[in-house]
Amino acid sequence: MKLSVVIIAKNEEANVGRCLESVKWADEIILIDSGSVDRTVEIARRFGADIYSIPWRGYGLAKQAGVERASGEWIFSIDADEVVPPGLAREIREVCRLDNGADGYYMPRLSNFLGRWIRHSQWYPDYVLRLFSRKKGRFTDSLVHESVEIDGEVSYLKNDLLHYSYPDLKTYFAKTVRYSELGAAEAYRAGRKAGPISMILHSVGAFYRHFIFRAGFLDGWDGFLIALLSANRAYRKYAALYSLGRSNSL
Repeated sequence: MKLSVVIIAKNEEANVGRCLESVKWADEIILIDSGSVDRTVEIARRFGADIYSIPWRGYGLAKQAGVERASGEWIFSIDADEVVPPGLAREIREVCRLDNGADGYYMPRLSNFLGRWIRHSQWYPDYVLRLFSRKKGRFTDSLVHESVEIDGEVSYLKNDLLHYSYPDLKTYFAKTVRYSELGAAEAYRAGRKAGPISMILHSVGAFYRHFIFRAGFLDGWDGFLIALLSANRAYRKYAALYSLGRSNSL
């Protein structure tokens, strides 16, 4: 069966070539671009991707826009800073050929932090559902932390999807600001509220969850730093949610 790869991107020239190289075996590549001003589109064209420019309305809607433009029976969604190693590529092709396989597949994702692969700290195996039947799955319309809803059976792949998420702290903090604001907007849209106490509790909880309960201490100083940064991200999100609640109550 035909497999379509769907990628969303904005100003990803540092990552998109590596990503596209790892999925060039696919039958079709769809790239949804949301206003890149760097070489993202130029690089994607070199790999033969079908490129569509759409206004940004959140991660879920952007990825679903790619699904709707794809022609394959199977969809594989990948982010521009992710890479499909050969073992996972073979596994994906194998399950797409099955006559009695599942309708969607989770796969473990292994993330790279400041040049090191992190195997604890709530970062691994970090199962993500990225491969699914076009007729059976669709993305939610979430602004951030979108997911695929499957009307059918799901299963799991064995090989890791590689995530080059944070090559440096500048990238980490840039993503933290964006995700915190989007997460707060999503929570506010769902009717949630926050106050000073919740900011503190969520940030402390994030530290203990990553470093203690999910064995971040086994990642050494990187695990400790991840726990601290996760606490900071939680604080930012709930502070932004608190701000939204105050500004809209005036």
